[in-house]
Amino acid sequence: MESIFHEKQEGSLCAQHCLNNLLQGEYFSPVELSSIAHQLDEEERMRMAEGGVTSEDYRTFLQVISNALKVWGLELILFNSPEYQRLRIDPINERSFICNYKEHWFTVRKLGKQWFNLNSLLTGPELISDTYLALFLAQLQQEGYSIFVVKGDLPDCEADQLLQMVRVQQMHRPKLIGEELAQLKEQRVQKTDLERVLEANDGSGILDADEEDLQRALALSRQEIDLEDEEADLRRAIQLSMQGTSRNICQDSPQTSGTHLTSEELRKRREAYFEKQQQQQQQDPPGHPCEKPNTSSGAFDSDLGDAMSEEDMLQAAVTMSLETVRSNFKTEGKK
Repeated sequence: MESIFHEKQEGSLCAQHCLNNLLQGEYFSPVELSSIAHQLDEEERMRMAEGGVTSEDYRTFLQVISNALKVWGLELILFNSPEYQRLRIDPINERSFICNYKEHWFTVRKLGKQWFNLNSLLTGPELISDTYLALFLAQLQQEGYSIFVVKGDLPDCEADQLLQMVRVQQMHRPKLIGEELAQLKEQRVQKTDLERVLEANDGSGILDADEEDLQRALALSRQEIDLEDEEADLRRAIQLSMQGTSRNICQDSPQTSGTHLTSEELRKRREAYFEKQQQQQQQDPPGHPCEKPNTSSGAFDSDLGDAMSEEDMLQAAVTMSLETVRSNFKTEGKK
């Protein structure tokens, strides 16, 4: 496809594009065609002056193209004329066609063994199969096109020589230039809209995916903090519960629990204990020996277990020891 010469539409130079695409090269310029048209105008004015016959632009364009092709020994024959139809020539056996509708002209040419639509309004050459060629020409006629058969030997070109050896395939048909421009315009509009969105976001260009990841990370962090707070609250509740249980136990214990007994109080309790033992001995009948009171600390602790806890007894013993030491120091000081 790259080797095929294809001029795209510029202004109103479709006649020039038609001829150059037919000949596969930049053979004609606007200046050369204007010169041919000027020469034809002079000849036409001379005929009009002689016989008063008017002329139309259609005939002028046709004459310009016909005169330009005569330089290469080429001739145009109307495709649907009775003379040509009597020849009953299959279109695929021809070499090229020129098609015209109003002021637009374009070429359909055979290069190598394949046909191509070289319309300058297309973005590139369009491949036409042999079976579709006749239908394509018939469709153009129904749309009002005039079709001319180009008779004669066309100049050699690189594309024709290359395509004699290689057949091409076309995956996508070329679009009209107007359609391509519309698509480019739409793409520019979409790009502009995207730029506006980015500007609305202060040009940060942060993607939604990044924002979602950030939100997930923040949510997980909050959950971890909440879990830590819940665990701390649970630990505090357990501690408070344990403290409350301890207070209840202390309240259920005897009133002496948690109080520090002085040596005087401890002495009075011992005397009360001994008096109680003597009264019991006196009340026992004779003949029943009484066990000797056990004044050991173990017996005393067991009998007073309801009144004093082990901790109270320990505190009382320490207090008595301290008071005894103080008394000794005072006695030595007096001496």
